[in-house]
Amino acid sequence: MAESLGLHSLPVFLRLAGRPMILLGDGDAAEAKRRLLERAGAVVMRDEMAAATLAIVAIEDAAEALAAIERLKARGVLVNAVDRPDQCDFTLPAIIDRSPVIIAIGTGGASAGLAAALRQRLEGLLPAGLGDLAAALRLAREEIKAIFPNAGDRRRALAEALSPGGQLDPLSGDADVNFWLDDYIPGPTRELHMIRLTSPDPDDLTLRQARLLAMADRVYHAADVPTAILDRARADAARLPLTATPEENAPGVTCVILMG
Repeated sequence: MAESLGLHSLPVFLRLAGRPMILLGDGDAAEAKRRLLERAGAVVMRDEMAAATLAIVAIEDAAEALAAIERLKARGVLVNAVDRPDQCDFTLPAIIDRSPVIIAIGTGGASAGLAAALRQRLEGLLPAGLGDLAAALRLAREEIKAIFPNAGDRRRALAEALSPGGQLDPLSGDADVNFWLDDYIPGPTRELHMIRLTSPDPDDLTLRQARLLAMADRVYHAADVPTAILDRARADAARLPLTATPEENAPGVTCVILMG
């Protein structure tokens, strides 16, 4: 198993409505990109010199494409080059649309076919009403903040509710945000958990261990714990070497990871 070296790209969601975006090239690939851009509300510009910060180059001729990419990058324009992953500043993922929920699957340009296959598998798992749950959570945002004024408590309450079998399980198809808020009983705000690993493979984590890592605010770890395991924690969770015993009274969820 390859050791994780961190993110090769930072996934972001761009609001393109009304913004110009350069598209160069003809043929099926260019048309597919045009449809995608217009669906996102972008103003598609066919002029290479147009005032834009992003461009897609779908030119089939290699020499012509590389020359256009070089000119665009010289102007500081970020480029997606169709079928030329080594020339890409950004890539376009496979998309699952449950508006306002959007799930993007990328492979860093390694295989569009793999991303498409994963999208098809996930489409069957995600309820059609997933977007309704997101919309209900957005409408209840101020009420949720009032009930959980502390951001950490708020995040943990939502994580518990949205977990498998929770009151807001997003895969259940029948989550009711109002019922959850009316029924909620506050739980503990300080938790310390010990995770003793039996394998360096993150796929061997138990469901409970994976859930605790996903919720943890701080992760104390022994020196021999693989990076691939630590990557299963939240991206913004503090990762700390286990040089001292963590404070049991620290607010939030703390995990201590040891190899078996």
